[in-house]
Amino acid sequence: MPRSNRPRRPAGRHEAPAGEPGDLSRILYGGQHSEVRHGREYTVQAIAGTSSSKPYICPSCSLTIEPGTPHMVVWRADGLFGEEADLAARRHWHTHCWRIF
Repeated sequence: MPRSNRPRRPAGRHEAPAGEPGDLSRILYGGQHSEVRHGREYTVQAIAGTSSSKPYICPSCSLTIEPGTPHMVVWRADGLFGEEADLAARRHWHTHCWRIF
């Protein structure tokens, strides 16, 4: 008898847990999370290659992040001048450059 290639997982396994709303932005944009680097807290968001449409300069290596390249957007989460100033000062990093920062 031939082998069946169907997965044997229970139905509904890929659904959001009960009580947690399905957040489409987290799926599309990777969601935001906080990281602490060099004693400062940063908010980090992954950007998919399909979502990037302009070139940016990486603050670590000073090379251009070409449109269509997946990368990270990073801004201070604990800035002195408030959330609006932190968002205005966000920078686009190569994923590798952010990991080694």
